[in-house]
Amino acid sequence: MLGKFLLFGLLWSIFGNPILAFLAMIVILYIIDRRFIGLSPSLVKPLRRMGRIRKLRQQLDMNPNDLSSKLELSKLLIEKKSFRNARELLEPLREREAVEQSAEYWDDLGTCLLRTGESEAGEAAIRQALSINPRVKYGQPYLRLAAMNSIRDTAKALEDLEAFQQIHTSSCEGYYRLAQLNKRMGRKAEAKRALEESARLYRMLPRYKRREERRWALLSYLGRLMG
Repeated sequence: MLGKFLLFGLLWSIFGNPILAFLAMIVILYIIDRRFIGLSPSLVKPLRRMGRIRKLRQQLDMNPNDLSSKLELSKLLIEKKSFRNARELLEPLREREAVEQSAEYWDDLGTCLLRTGESEAGEAAIRQALSINPRVKYGQPYLRLAAMNSIRDTAKALEDLEAFQQIHTSSCEGYYRLAQLNKRMGRKAEAKRALEESARLYRMLPRYKRREERRWALLSYLGRLMG
């Protein structure tokens, strides 16, 4: 906090205007966060995503049977939280041989079904993905299922959490989300262990990998501080 006041004072002396100094400080802090931490959202990524979505739609207008474009577009729509639009792309592909054994396809479809009110069908699709490849997306589907069942079926949620824990993963995000689920279910000791595992894992990661995991390592650290 003291550092921010000092930075603000320095910028005020440079610009001679508190409003400009404040805006400059926000920009500097944002740049630092994006470069070294990653807690704040990217301002560029949504623009790039929208451009790519527009291009993929144009490609599909010219070639409606372009499977790779459909799958890529559906992933971008899921990132954008346009789950209904993504579902409309994915559902007609169920019978396509090219995706029948694709764990990522079934997980994407299941996610869309869950987010559009089809809980049972969504869970079935995600479990289909896990039956094809239990390690798909670093075990994240298990966490989605556990989150869904954490209130209505605690026993099933615990099974999915245990399945996730059995998978070797290099994802600090996974352990952070695991801790959040454990907290929601009142399992404080298990939540603490998951946060500690996230921190331990982060220390073991190579430098190039730490950049993308830094946000989740920091959130895990804050989680430990807050108990």
